[in-house]
Amino acid sequence: MKQTMNIELSNETDRELPEFIESRIEEVVLAVLDQEGFDVDGEVSVLFTDNAGIQSLNAEYRQKNVPTDVLSFPQYDNLYTIDEIPVYLYLGDIVISLEQAALQADEFGHSLEREIFYLVVHSVLHLLGCDHMEESDKRIMREKEKSALKQLGIFK
Repeated sequence: MKQTMNIELSNETDRELPEFIESRIEEVVLAVLDQEGFDVDGEVSVLFTDNAGIQSLNAEYRQKNVPTDVLSFPQYDNLYTIDEIPVYLYLGDIVISLEQAALQADEFGHSLEREIFYLVVHSVLHLLGCDHMEESDKRIMREKEKSALKQLGIFK
């Protein structure tokens, strides 16, 4: 039976998202879950906001009063260490600044969609319990990101 991931997508910006974005985000989330060995159905919410919106959340939850590209709000501290994964997994919430993502896409010379998919991969890894505070953890997380993006045909 095929896994499903319900994507609760909200866009509070004036920028219109391509129609395919929701189904592609589901594919991205499922690819990361599959790569990391989580064979479950579930749900994740994705909110698109602007720099002011994400700066407000960043200040409130991380005490950093600056805009950022993505914030992750996991339902669990670390799913890698849970003995029994729920049958239906609510991963948590992803907040992406479309404004910042567009700036980064321009800076890196690729599409906004590619940047969004990278940010979703990055955030899902955080929702599972990955972090990049230590240099060794950062290397591991970058390898996982590259692997998922490569599997999806987004990263060559």
